[in-house]
Amino acid sequence: MTERARWTGLVVFIVVCLGAGGLGAIATTPEIEGWYKTIEKPMWNPPDSVFGPVWTTLFLMMAIAAWMVWKPEGVKAARMPLTLFAGQLSLNVAWSWIFFGMHEPGWAFAEIVILWLAVTATTVTFFRYSSVAGWLMVPYLAWVSFASVLNFTIWRLNAG
Repeated sequence: MTERARWTGLVVFIVVCLGAGGLGAIATTPEIEGWYKTIEKPMWNPPDSVFGPVWTTLFLMMAIAAWMVWKPEGVKAARMPLTLFAGQLSLNVAWSWIFFGMHEPGWAFAEIVILWLAVTATTVTFFRYSSVAGWLMVPYLAWVSFASVLNFTIWRLNAG
């Protein structure tokens, strides 16, 4: 693989990850001032202004991690970890549509548990390919862990 192809790969991973974030934002953004503002949230819920920068940073870190797994050998050699990566990225987008788009915190919690498992599997697998790639996924896993607790709490506060 040429040096140019490697760097082009990084750009592709960044575009894909930020694109996934954008797809989730289509469901999320209008509801921040709408439905989300009207529901009960715990006092430890972060300010709305925190989520955008955190997610942008995490999507960039995920892109770099996936690129680091891909770049030594390409897609064929990294098929399994990149398939896991694509799966968790799809689940990430789906969560936004279930929670914000459909206003279903209970179903979103069920989905985020699956997302957490997928992120964990991806992180563990990335460590096998590159310790740096694995560590780049750890903040995302931590954030999804926090988001899971927040999602559960919002669901319970607004049940029935």
